[in-house]
Amino acid sequence: MALLDVRDLSVAFRGNTVVRGVSFHVDAGETVALVGESGSGKSVTALSCLQLLPTGGANPAGGITLDGTDVLRAPERDLQRLRGGVAGMVFQEPMTSLNPLHNIGRQVGEAVTLHRPMRGAALRTRVVELLTRAGFPEAEARLGAYPHQLSGGQRQRVMIAAALANDPKLLIADEPTTALDVTIQAQILELLARLKRELSMAMLLITHDLQIVRRHADRVVVMKDGEAVEQGPVAEVFAAPSHPYTRMLLATEPRGRPAPAADSAPEILRGEDVKVHFPVRRGVLRRVVATVRAVDGVSLSVREGETLGLVGESGSGKTTLGLALLRLERSEGGILFEGRPIQDLDRGAMRPLRRRLQVVFQDPYGSLSPRMSVAEIVGEGLAVHEPGLTAAQRARAVATALEEVNLDPATAERYPHEFSGGQRQRIAIARALVLKPRFLVLDEPTSALDVSVQAQVVDLLRALQEKHHLAYLFISHDLRVVRAMAHRIIVLKDGRVVEEGEAEAVVAAPQQPYTRALMAAAFDLAAVQGAPVAS
Repeated sequence: MALLDVRDLSVAFRGNTVVRGVSFHVDAGETVALVGESGSGKSVTALSCLQLLPTGGANPAGGITLDGTDVLRAPERDLQRLRGGVAGMVFQEPMTSLNPLHNIGRQVGEAVTLHRPMRGAALRTRVVELLTRAGFPEAEARLGAYPHQLSGGQRQRVMIAAALANDPKLLIADEPTTALDVTIQAQILELLARLKRELSMAMLLITHDLQIVRRHADRVVVMKDGEAVEQGPVAEVFAAPSHPYTRMLLATEPRGRPAPAADSAPEILRGEDVKVHFPVRRGVLRRVVATVRAVDGVSLSVREGETLGLVGESGSGKTTLGLALLRLERSEGGILFEGRPIQDLDRGAMRPLRRRLQVVFQDPYGSLSPRMSVAEIVGEGLAVHEPGLTAAQRARAVATALEEVNLDPATAERYPHEFSGGQRQRIAIARALVLKPRFLVLDEPTSALDVSVQAQVVDLLRALQEKHHLAYLFISHDLRVVRAMAHRIIVLKDGRVVEEGEAEAVVAAPQQPYTRALMAAAFDLAAVQGAPVAS
């Protein structure tokens, strides 16, 4: 008998069916991956396995058997036993799953005491043991820490410790590495694989990252529009996919290379020994007791039509450097735009240059005003930098910008929440393009997008660069996307450059241990090293 058996599962929310006729099983000790784009029904299916869907709003039908228990018809007492006792769950975003008012020791302890009576020294010992097993550093000394005091990887380890509190037979991991650095992703996935072996545990892995599936799953279930369109052993499905949607997913990972920049292309922006230091103040008098060297003497240049990739882990200084080059963060050193020093220009002198120095942020939903229509968002810069335009001229410029990013100008009166994540990112790009810039800082523009949408955004950015001869500073922790976008790569660690060079050379033959660790976490280096290296 399968540990988890899902038969003809359908889920409807207020009459709207979001999952229909899904069937699969998970045997003891194996890893099954649910893959598909956002909205395919992956997470709803996973939540249904433990009856965690909103009470009253969802209407699941079909059959789910977990460890011999009929989940959809089980009383609350049996569900309580299953949740955490038989199956643990690691959610996608630990910051929204962990209670911000409780320290991590208490939260992991609650997961233990829900299923076994334990308190005092014995409970503390068990909590430390679980956190240590999950790879949480200095667990005993950090029990009093709160979620906001931890890094993304540390928060995810707390979630794993809580999920494993009662040695479950099945672990359900819903996008456990989304938005984590590649090295942290690799650590979390290796941790899950090790725990799976040590505890003889099965795993249901929900992800949109096909590389994770390829490396860590035994079987795969491909979902589209709430249906399981294909399933089977990973090696067979990936080698010979039978459904067009599966073939599309496998074919639309970011691929290809950018068009080469002309040898005679002029330099657009240069940074010389750029430094950004933040004072650490403590005490009643707020005296400076230390300095954080966020960016510590970085030099770089970007030519017309060229993309410079900036990679490194969280905290390496990537975004801070990008903001400093745009004069949006105070810095020391030299910054030249189109050969003109701009480091010492005041706000008034910088204002005419702002239209030619633009930025596209990581989270378009956070950077687009929910109270403004798309037309107002894209046209706002025109109102500042070209106040002489008539309303009709501004509307035409907005329509042209939307068309360039493959959005229908007829949608200009809609609001950000009415668009998908990929469409919102196109709106953010249109907002920057409408001012006809020369230099764009692209700060994680494909983060958390589905792989097919990532590929679309990469293709769009490359086409726009070739058409308008744009210079890009492309910041990302996703090295597969950087490889598809960048001509050259700079690797940052602790605010300093540890390696730089032509993109293919850095990817295929990294020289520094830190760079090798980044590349090994993102690629199968044996395959990469077989590729030709650009001269």
